[in-house]
Amino acid sequence: MALSATNVRVGTTGAIYSGATTASAPTSATSSLTSFTELGYVHSDGVTETRDRSTSQIRAWQNSDLIREVVTESTATFQFVLLETNKAVIEAFYGSTVDSASGGIEINPNATGGKKSFVIDLVDGADVIRTYIPVGEILSVGDVVYQNGEAVGYDVTVTAYTDSVKGYAFKKWISALKTS
Repeated sequence: MALSATNVRVGTTGAIYSGATTASAPTSATSSLTSFTELGYVHSDGVTETRDRSTSQIRAWQNSDLIREVVTESTATFQFVLLETNKAVIEAFYGSTVDSASGGIEINPNATGGKKSFVIDLVDGADVIRTYIPVGEILSVGDVVYQNGEAVGYDVTVTAYTDSVKGYAFKKWISALKTS
């Protein structure tokens, strides 16, 4: 295979969306999204996709040979820091509903906001890498720091669950790989 600098992608911009798990799934890297809400600006660190696996080795009695290794646990997470203080971000971060009349929110540290669908778009010029998480949940949140000269950020980690109907935890479309 020949080396090709045109195959190198840079996450120069993008967007993150959330919606109900019943929202219509995207069908391509660039298909229109319905019933999803954009979560606004994301910190310049972008999005970190992490896949963790635990395995168990099975060894034979004879010579203690390794004969198989099986995956016993696996997790997929997506971590990012949201920079806008808007209704969608505050509800996602605190896992509760904003009272539109007062702008207040009652916070229970145990609340996650429940399972939702997420779409993460990475855009590099005309190329798009779209990640669709049909069932995800914000289970981990970071500190909110109020500091002079710094934007307030809402650090969240979305855990992707394997959807029993779709059979996967997340799906990717990479527009540059489309051949037809």
